[in-house]
Amino acid sequence: MQSSLTGASDYVLHNATLAPVCGPMMARGAVVLRHGLIAWTGAEADLPPEHQALRHHDLEGRLLTPALIDCHTHLVHGGHRAREFEMRLQGASYEEIARAGGGIVSTVAATRAASEAELLAQALPRLDALLAEGVSCIEVKSGYGLDLKTELAMLRTARRLAEMRPVRVRTSFLGAHAVPAEYRGRADDYLTEVCLPALDAAHAEGLVDAVDGFCEDIAFSPAQIERVFTHASTLGLPVKLHAEQLSHLGGAQLAARFGALSADHVEYATAEDARAMAAAGTVAVLLPGAFYFIRETQLPPVAAFREAGTAMALASDCNPGSSPLTSLLLTMNMACTLFRLTPEEALRGVTLHAARALGLADTGAIAPGLRADLAIWNAESPAELAYRIGFNPLQTRIFGGRAC
Repeated sequence: MQSSLTGASDYVLHNATLAPVCGPMMARGAVVLRHGLIAWTGAEADLPPEHQALRHHDLEGRLLTPALIDCHTHLVHGGHRAREFEMRLQGASYEEIARAGGGIVSTVAATRAASEAELLAQALPRLDALLAEGVSCIEVKSGYGLDLKTELAMLRTARRLAEMRPVRVRTSFLGAHAVPAEYRGRADDYLTEVCLPALDAAHAEGLVDAVDGFCEDIAFSPAQIERVFTHASTLGLPVKLHAEQLSHLGGAQLAARFGALSADHVEYATAEDARAMAAAGTVAVLLPGAFYFIRETQLPPVAAFREAGTAMALASDCNPGSSPLTSLLLTMNMACTLFRLTPEEALRGVTLHAARALGLADTGAIAPGLRADLAIWNAESPAELAYRIGFNPLQTRIFGGRAC
């Protein structure tokens, strides 16, 4: 199938088990692709006459979905933290490791020591693993530099990924990720002297699509994050937030108040938070990889999100310390088994709602006018994507209408 699609731009995929995620499943569905966009979709028996002359590709009943979107990653970083993994197995908590000088600040040292070429070389295999599972778009955060030079280097490297591979990359400035060792005990000074100037410099260089922060006792308070968000607003940048992961500090409410694209982790969010997020259009990004890896026990309030109508996205949270995960398929399985999402919710979480979490309106579903970013699977239903562990049923990834 991939070889028959290579080089094609205008064609019809037919005899598909169509999972558009913005509507019901459809057997013997068809999708028309023209100029990198979806021109039409529906039952193949209803294909309009003006598309009949295009080349047709028979999917033989295979599952056709939007390509997957990983809306929360820390893909660009130096080094690894396997030793901390061993410490955690011996009983150390995430907070204990961080307070002992491990955690984020240890990755900061490795990232500062790496060149941009080295950061790119280390990030590409992680990206390739995601692309091999049908991913077409990823978000990449900074936050392991915590100085102007390295924050910019991380964001430049993230932009370079889209030049090296057929993928869309959205960047988030995460200068408010941790307080570096040289500013220990002086978080406000760090924000004033490093974080906000680095944000200005990154924005001036065109490197920032959104601004993120980490609102926890081991990172920044709601008042400190509000400073960052207010500054982002003056630059016209949308915001998002690591919120309510380890405790409930009010980060989800803060994110909602600023109309954030998303609040991520949210294990300690409440029903009141869910209602505020729904009203603001703030997506709850669930990160089961981190929940699993740090052996968390506080489940996110999925029932409250459903009741409030809060959109739930899923992401890998690929990072060296708490979620060294480069599989959205495994993320879907974890979300179903650990958080009790349905397979349909999981698929929407890595497509439609993931796009919303990135502020993207041109992707994430199969509908006319959207980008032709699609995935063809050797599967019959979305349940198969979430059901298997360590198995990749991807047959063909289509990016901008072209097989790759």
